[in-house]
Amino acid sequence: MSLLAEARNCIACPLHENRNNVVFGEGPTDAEVMLVGEAPGALEDKTGRPFVGQSGTLLTQTLKAIGIPREEIYITNVVKCRPPNNRDPRFVEEQKICAKLFLFKQIYALKPKILVLMGRIAAQFFFGPEFSITRCRGMVKNCHLKDHNLEVFAIFHPAYVLRNPVTKGIFTKDLQQISAILEGKNNASNKES
Repeated sequence: MSLLAEARNCIACPLHENRNNVVFGEGPTDAEVMLVGEAPGALEDKTGRPFVGQSGTLLTQTLKAIGIPREEIYITNVVKCRPPNNRDPRFVEEQKICAKLFLFKQIYALKPKILVLMGRIAAQFFFGPEFSITRCRGMVKNCHLKDHNLEVFAIFHPAYVLRNPVTKGIFTKDLQQISAILEGKNNASNKES
């Protein structure tokens, strides 16, 4: 059974009880960049696609403005089912279970060069509960997952940017790091060749 089929049949946490669709993720399986949000919203639950509402529109427009087509990036969430009333997904009984069953396997299979954590929930899942998105967003860290090295950094969630338009410039600047990191990695690869 494929990982996607497993996700569609998953009943490992309480979130399956109210879902319409599992929002597994989308993008090329050889993507160099993986964006991770917290959980699907109402429109995502309805369509089965990540970041298709207002947050997704802002994300897509910002990526386009900085010269990165959304179609070249893999986009997913920490949890694959919508929490009731858009509440935060619970750490132990939802985030940890879903990440172990699906998110980490997605990362291992994709082997992206860059992992971008969108918002407090995704950032704290990876960096710990003390991580402050307002103080530490945009700071690039080198991480080693299994047999794979990648650059990881957190940015504001697009929904936060919509609620706080003054942060749009910061959001754009942080996303621009994707191009700079990829360019640096490609230049390093060319020197080694």
